Amino acid sequence: MAYKKIDNHDLKYFKEVLSDDLVLINEQISEEYGKDELGTIEAMPEVVLQVTSTNEIAQIMKYAYQETIPVVVRGAGTGLVGGCVPIEGGIILDTSKMNKILELDESNLTLTVEPGVLLMDIAEYVETKGYFYAPDPGEKSATIGGNISTNAGGMRAVKYGVTRDWVRALEVVLPNGEVINLGEKVVKDSSGYSLKHLLIGSEGTLGIITKAVLKLAALPKHSISLLVPFANIEMAIRAVTKIVNTEIIPTAIEFFERETIAFAETYLGKRFPDTTHDAYILLSFDGNTKTQVEHDYQEIANLCLKELNALDVFIVDTDERKDSVWKARGAFLEAIKASTSLIDECDVVVPRDKIAEFILFTHEIAENLKIRIPSFGHAGDGNLHIYVCKDDLDSKTWEEKLVKAFTLLYNKAQELNGLVSGEHGIGYAKKDFLRNHLGNTQIDLMRGIKKVFDEKNILNPGKVI
Repeated sequence: MAYKKIDNHDLKYFKEVLSDDLVLINEQISEEYGKDELGTIEAMPEVVLQVTSTNEIAQIMKYAYQETIPVVVRGAGTGLVGGCVPIEGGIILDTSKMNKILELDESNLTLTVEPGVLLMDIAEYVETKGYFYAPDPGEKSATIGGNISTNAGGMRAVKYGVTRDWVRALEVVLPNGEVINLGEKVVKDSSGYSLKHLLIGSEGTLGIITKAVLKLAALPKHSISLLVPFANIEMAIRAVTKIVNTEIIPTAIEFFERETIAFAETYLGKRFPDTTHDAYILLSFDGNTKTQVEHDYQEIANLCLKELNALDVFIVDTDERKDSVWKARGAFLEAIKASTSLIDECDVVVPRDKIAEFILFTHEIAENLKIRIPSFGHAGDGNLHIYVCKDDLDSKTWEEKLVKAFTLLYNKAQELNGLVSGEHGIGYAKKDFLRNHLGNTQIDLMRGIKKVFDEKNILNPGKVI
């Protein structure tokens, strides 16, 4: 596809739609617009448009479609697979100024927001009013638009599901500038193909989310966590399988190894409650009655100690302890990044009973390739975050080992009946792995869907497929 380069005529039009200070060019464009949080893929846009309304986006997209100008939507830029990087140049639509909470509907238990609202702002707003938005990705400074675009999961997915399960409706601008509404404030919907669910997880390749109606629930009144150490990762994951087969559903089940805790301690400058064992699972429980929560955690604690070979059970019941443990868990990615010169991530998901096999396989790769590969993840749903670290390798050796490691990791995920991404998406970095995994038929179907939505391929081109 031959895309039009931005010229003065285009800039003049953009400044008619937006005020001059919201149209950024040349040295006004920060380097941050050319990469995401991981920073392994870089490309600069020709212009950044800091949009503030659906109407502005519709006008810009209509123009970009007519002129065949590529457009990439960007929120907080916290992605890890190059999804918001403008590899074809063109326009970045920065939606971070569209950050208003528009409506709290207490009758229907919904919250209507613009796409630039941060997850932490949603949590603060609804929880002070006694409500609860369940999806809980580790990056709380991410925008809701980005979360919907990648169908983010997070730590509470075991009990509450992923972002897709908490979106009632979307307002979307199509690549040609047309505005459509998908879904309503209803619980059930069998009204034809679910275009709303097609947009969720499409990584900004099919349409631009300009408004979202989110489902809420009553805020659980009580919560408690357990930190459970094991002699090795195999025992820890075997315990997870047994726990999820009980009648008790934990809110979250995380796993990590001692090495990862050490990174977090160094990064945060705070001691973790226990660092003397090789593997841990971290569980949380919530509910509306203290009696129920206590019953649940005591049942699981007894199961771990009596039947699952846990070495101990630490009860995380005070605000101080919760803050210490969950802040450390939330800082794992940043802590690993701080421990090395460069990282790249493998975000696979495998069946729960295959987690230990996959993690042990990462240890084998690390030893064979002489490269460091720390990990952690959501044990309750099999979503693993594997990080390959550059450390002091030269660029050529790093690239060679990275390709070898990723090829082995994704092939192993396929062997174990897993998938190439659990929640971070495909973006630009994982396209080849997705194609190898799914095969031509599924990729061709996806390309057909893309063409129906975006015949000129101007919206986030070069991503996913």
